[in-house]
Amino acid sequence: MNLLILKQISILSAFAGAILGFITVIPYISAISFFVLILFLSAFVLTYLKQNDLIGIISIREGCLFGAIIGFVSFLAFSVVYTPISMILGWLIPSYTQGFMRFFLTGGLGSTVVMLLLIIFMAGISALFNGFSGLITAYIYELITGMKKGADENTSIDFEIK
Repeated sequence: MNLLILKQISILSAFAGAILGFITVIPYISAISFFVLILFLSAFVLTYLKQNDLIGIISIREGCLFGAIIGFVSFLAFSVVYTPISMILGWLIPSYTQGFMRFFLTGGLGSTVVMLLLIIFMAGISALFNGFSGLITAYIYELITGMKKGADENTSIDFEIK
C-alpha cells in the first residue's frame, strides 16, 4: 500500500468531513449530510480520486481499507468542526441545539469524556459503513473496467514489521 495515497485520502476525507460539519449545522439539510457522512462518503472520495487519476487500479480489499480510513478520518474532522459550532449556536439560540448536543451544554469533565467516547464510537461506526461502501465502489469499478489487480501487484510491501 502506498503511503502517498493514504496521505491523499486522509487529507481529502478530512476536508470533506469538515465541509459536511459546516453543512450539518443547517437544520433542514442536517440529516441528509449526516447520512452521507456515515454511509456514502468513501464512495464519493474514491470516485473523485479515480476520475482525477490519483489512484490506479485498487483491489476490493484496498477499497474496503480505504473506505474505512475515509470514514474514520472524515468523522473526526466532522466532529472537530460541528461540535463547537453547534455548542456556540446552542448558547446563543437555546431553541437551536440539535439532538444529543443539548445534554453537553452544561460543561464539566464528565460530559466532555462522554462526548469524546461518543465521537470515537461513531467514528468507528462510520469506518465500518464507509469500509463497506468503499468495497462496493471498488467492486463496481472492477466490473465496469474489467481490470483486476494482479496477484503479483498485491505482494508489494511498503514497510516491514520488526
